[in-house]
Amino acid sequence: MTILHIDSAITGEASASRELTAAIVRELTAADPAARVIYRDLAAEPLPHLTLPAFGEADSQAALAEFKAADTVVIGAPMYNFGVPSQLKAWIDRLAIAGETFRYTAAGAEGLMGGKRVIVAVARGGLYGEDSGQRAVEHAERYLQTVFGFIGITDVEFVIAEGLKIGDDARAAALAAAHGRVRTLLPLAA
Repeated sequence: MTILHIDSAITGEASASRELTAAIVRELTAADPAARVIYRDLAAEPLPHLTLPAFGEADSQAALAEFKAADTVVIGAPMYNFGVPSQLKAWIDRLAIAGETFRYTAAGAEGLMGGKRVIVAVARGGLYGEDSGQRAVEHAERYLQTVFGFIGITDVEFVIAEGLKIGDDARAAALAAAHGRVRTLLPLAA
């Protein structure tokens, strides 16, 4: 199994999403010690924002190749200003490529990446879940669900820690619950 581990938080060691992606990758590699892990830190080594010439550049091609080669993709996605970090968006722009990860047909777009497992660790300072009054402004989880669904990955798994900025007790409880969720992720056969 090949695991692509993506982090995008700009907060380094203080990042909840980085803590969770590391835990997810530990669980996956414990279940499959032969797994190969490819790591990409989009905050430390960001891809430039997409331009037309960037499609053919080596870093764009490498990002796409890593994604296509991975059986499982683990993504750290903190919610910044209601959406994903711009570094993560720049990486996603390298993935949604007609003829590579989806194609257009007479019936509409068809995703070509079905069968790939995607696990996303979402970290949010406030409460934006289904039962919150803030759900309408949550555009990180919903965006990721949409874009991966568009390329054929319809069962994205989310590990969510939210309410992290409400207070120390709320942060500790949210991280404990998210780590509990990590432990329930069952490895899939490669």
